[in-house]
Amino acid sequence: MQELYRKIPQVSKLIEDKSVRHFLSYFYMEEIKQEIEVVLKDIRSKIKSEFIVSLNYEDVVSMITNRLRIHDLYSLRRVINGTGTVLHTNLGRAVMSKNAIDNVVRVCKGYSNLEYDIEAGKRGSRYDHLEAMVSKIVGSESAVVVNNNAAATMLTVAAFSTNKEAVVSRGELVEIGGSFRIPEIIEASGAILKEVGTTNRTHLIDYERATSEKTGMYLKVHPSNYHIDGFIKNVTNKEIVELAKETKVITCEDLGSGAIIDFSRYNFYKENMVQESLKSGIDLVTFSGDKLLGGPQAGIIVGKKELIDRIKKHPLTRAFRVGKMTIAALEATLRDYLSHQTVVETTPTLRMLFENKEELRAKATKLTNRINEIDYFDSEVIPVNSTVGGGSLPLSIIESYGISIKSKDMSVNDLEKFLRKGKNPVIGLINENRYYLDVRTLLNGDDELIVKQLEEYKNE
Repeated sequence: MQELYRKIPQVSKLIEDKSVRHFLSYFYMEEIKQEIEVVLKDIRSKIKSEFIVSLNYEDVVSMITNRLRIHDLYSLRRVINGTGTVLHTNLGRAVMSKNAIDNVVRVCKGYSNLEYDIEAGKRGSRYDHLEAMVSKIVGSESAVVVNNNAAATMLTVAAFSTNKEAVVSRGELVEIGGSFRIPEIIEASGAILKEVGTTNRTHLIDYERATSEKTGMYLKVHPSNYHIDGFIKNVTNKEIVELAKETKVITCEDLGSGAIIDFSRYNFYKENMVQESLKSGIDLVTFSGDKLLGGPQAGIIVGKKELIDRIKKHPLTRAFRVGKMTIAALEATLRDYLSHQTVVETTPTLRMLFENKEELRAKATKLTNRINEIDYFDSEVIPVNSTVGGGSLPLSIIESYGISIKSKDMSVNDLEKFLRKGKNPVIGLINENRYYLDVRTLLNGDDELIVKQLEEYKNE
């Protein structure tokens, strides 16, 4: 048995094997190392149980490459985002932080106290893991987390306006995308939509006239993916809150993208913050976890404890509840926000949004130089504009740098197809018959994968 153990190659040797290094075109080095360690651990276990009675170097390499091939067959795959859209909905929106990913792995590789109170030794609530932390960060009395912001809005309306009227300004009857329309959400929740005002102008008196014994709530919806300018009038939160005190109607604001830091400090235009909505007196605020927050997909409802407790008891809460992976990822993301000094560095979404132009130019120059060393391709650094995406900060056009790539024997459409259909799909853009990648959304290691993908062209 000891002889078999001695035949197990070292990770450093295996990582240099030609058959294994082939997969560097498809995986990061750290991922391959992790897969090698999993295989070696399995081999040791099988030697101990005498399931393996003989072993040679080629066998080990074969086990590793087979495992790497299996991983490549998954439908949901990592892609390289060269579009410059940081919160690209089609590409999975927010890239989660290392702390969030590590916590998901830590929680999911065994059993957890998802609904178990360790202190009391009895059943607990999954909502307790996040309630105090969310409330501390945004300054609310209580909080509950569901699976996305559409669910959060629908649940809130259902809890307080079923068979009653939800009063909404016509200028806030938005469609966020993917057929998420506020009127349809209200209808599906069992409430009656009561439209007030016009597209560009809504006055407080419009809400006053619409209020009756049938009114369940005043719902404000932040138009996070578009902006109306010119001859406009909106009712402020303060005005709505004052009216609600007189009429004893619940107020709710759907903030959508959900900023909890002041983006204007980083040269973005001022975005409504969750904390500001709560301070204005709004009873309930809903927002997303995977947009400006930079965490997993989730819908977060914050506000008065009495109202949150009623939401928790609503039947739809169970239908919309989050699982342990979302809770683990969101808890780690929120912990990063408690450390204000490092949250930008630890949260990929914020880091990409706030990265300065000179850093981006240096990144683009480095990648361009690498590509120009490859036969068949030419590249140059170009100025481009990035966008936030995810229906967030629609007025923000972020100056950035990209690289244009030109093939000596492929059309621009064929080049786009070649990179998109590689083992590590590269999603870029075509503009004016030129293919380019915005380096703002390239993650660490993506440049190596792009270069290797282009080098593969010579071997096809």
